[in-house]
Amino acid sequence: MTTAAATTTVRRPSAVRALTWLLAATAAATVVVDALNWWYAPERGFGLAVRSGWALLRTIGFLILIRHVRRGRAGARPLGLILAVTTVFAVGRLIVPRAGVPALPGVLGFTVLALLCAAVVWLLYRSPALQEHLVRHPNRLVIDRRGVSWREVAPRRPPVAGWLLTARVSAFTYGPLTLVPCLVAIGTIIDGRLLAVPTVVLWFGIGIGVSYAVLFSTFFLLRGKSWAAGLLVLISVLVVAVDLAFCWLLLGVDGLLRDGVPLVVAAALTLYALHRAGRAARNGTGAEAPVAASPG
Repeated sequence: MTTAAATTTVRRPSAVRALTWLLAATAAATVVVDALNWWYAPERGFGLAVRSGWALLRTIGFLILIRHVRRGRAGARPLGLILAVTTVFAVGRLIVPRAGVPALPGVLGFTVLALLCAAVVWLLYRSPALQEHLVRHPNRLVIDRRGVSWREVAPRRPPVAGWLLTARVSAFTYGPLTLVPCLVAIGTIIDGRLLAVPTVVLWFGIGIGVSYAVLFSTFFLLRGKSWAAGLLVLISVLVVAVDLAFCWLLLGVDGLLRDGVPLVVAAALTLYALHRAGRAARNGTGAEAPVAASPG
């Protein structure tokens, strides 16, 4: 087995190196702000622990994004956009207490994190050097007459517009954004609300089912099936309606705002991306240069 490798070392553009350090700083800031929120929180209950753990998982997301950026993957742009937006909401909902005003260190930390996320998105979508760099396809195992090799391979499907990739990545957040408040609702069972058990179990099953439904619809969406866009719109509307209802029923207004709003934002971004992709297809000119790499 042989591995395809460059014979010479290629120096990455300065914008790539700057974005790499910026992503590392954003990952570190996520950890720091989450720790500050936990330290100054007046109540450290089960719900805060679940939401804090979900916010900390964003650190892994930023590390994966660094890998995509360094390897020049086209999927880094939509992945960075969704990660930045959802990070702001995931951390922002932690700094606001149930009563009173947020602690000043938490507010300052969140402000810095929000600025870092905005800078990440700006670089990804406004830097010409990054646009030229983020065009590569994922490496795959290839078997041909030359033997077995691990090298970059263009996917067999037609080129995919950037907005479709954005819709795909945004829709993939539906499952986690549904399961997080479901896990928070387990705290209501611990507090003695045993009647909530069937509802929590149903909510958990819906969250798992949503992940598979999104996977099915986006598989055909990236392959040019027009009905897949309509299916993804239907999934978006249904998951928002169901999740908001469960948040209000089990977590009250506080849960509706903390856990429902991030899902609404993700769904709105998905629908907007589908709209832009559809308009570009009707006009025959893409709003973005087509790319063919998936963010996975």
